[in-house]
Amino acid sequence: MDVQAIKRTFGIIGTDPELDRAIGIAAQVAATDLTVLITGESGTGKDVFPKIIHQNSTRKHGQYFAVNCGAIPEGTIDSELFGHEKGSFTGAVNERKGYFEIADKGTLFLDEVGELPLSTQARLLRVLENGEFIRVGGSKLMKTDVRIVAATNVDLPLAIERGRFREDLYYRLNTIPIHIPALRERKADIPLLFRKFAADFAERNHIPAITLTPEAVKMLESYRWDGNVRQLKNVTEQISIMETDRNITAETLAKYLPNRVQSALPVLLPHDESMDSVSERDLLYRVLFDMKKDIAELRAQVNNMTNGRPMEQNHVQANPVTQIGDTVVTRVNQSEPEATEPEFTEFIPAEEAHYGVVSTSSTTGMPETLSLEHHEKEMIIKALEAHRGKRKDAAKALGISERTLYRKINEYGINL
Repeated sequence: MDVQAIKRTFGIIGTDPELDRAIGIAAQVAATDLTVLITGESGTGKDVFPKIIHQNSTRKHGQYFAVNCGAIPEGTIDSELFGHEKGSFTGAVNERKGYFEIADKGTLFLDEVGELPLSTQARLLRVLENGEFIRVGGSKLMKTDVRIVAATNVDLPLAIERGRFREDLYYRLNTIPIHIPALRERKADIPLLFRKFAADFAERNHIPAITLTPEAVKMLESYRWDGNVRQLKNVTEQISIMETDRNITAETLAKYLPNRVQSALPVLLPHDESMDSVSERDLLYRVLFDMKKDIAELRAQVNNMTNGRPMEQNHVQANPVTQIGDTVVTRVNQSEPEATEPEFTEFIPAEEAHYGVVSTSSTTGMPETLSLEHHEKEMIIKALEAHRGKRKDAAKALGISERTLYRKINEYGINL
């Protein structure tokens, strides 16, 4: 079956070359039993491609099951996939066949495979290697002949680096990769999809179909569409039911396109790291910044004393940081015009520069041994006193979570 025939059969709209290429790979690999990994953003239509593969394979008369791995709780995912024996856990009143057993001789689509727990990944790897599995709570080795098609919107190589996905499983799944382009990468298809969704909705609800002015078409094509085809369909149906004027202008369309403001600030840590670790790191950098300022002022005072000048308060002002590649250059100058210490340049990681941390090299031999714990404890006490013991307000002022603040209070034995 050629690409155009597949499009007609499965209702795929679009003329984008990358989309046609993905369909062509699916049709070509369907006749084999190779494992396929489909990647792409959420809402791009990844769920259609396992059906294309199944319907064009020798297994088309067998069972086809689609399993959303991200929607099944971690405690029951093994039972869903591999089955369980009676009494294997609380509530297992009967034995149960899993999808691998039911879909024997057929195709099993594992959607959101990147969400699988590591323990389940190990079981899945064994099935892919030799077709063997054991039910939960069982001891009998069972065999299955299932074609696996997996899909994910997770960056699996990055998940491997973070220890959240098995590298050996990734290579087993990624025998044949198919990437589905995002909607913003196939701009010419956006008006076609809009017309299709508008016509289908009008037919189902017995109303006139909406159309777009040329300006509205341009706005439609220039929008980012983070939700991809799914978002476009939702917007089309919203406009179809809400607007009485069936010719949609750019001004009308703009009301249905959310303006997402993206921050240009540096990213502290990957989005999926725990917020407690972010907050604690934030606090530590704040403390370090204060310590370095104190050390710089003390060094300046020692310089004044050795040069026979009276002690006075000096201040260190950090110039704005400049990023060069992955390195941030921060230049620090002493404000004292007659200071003998030369201007110097210090290279620090970009994420540390975001917090204003400035490392100084001592030229006076003065040890930088101020206690980090002491300063951290002092900051917490001051914040609590300033907010009359209200820990929620103190945590907010410190830029940390309440959970982190409670732990620090207990750790330092702070009583107010």
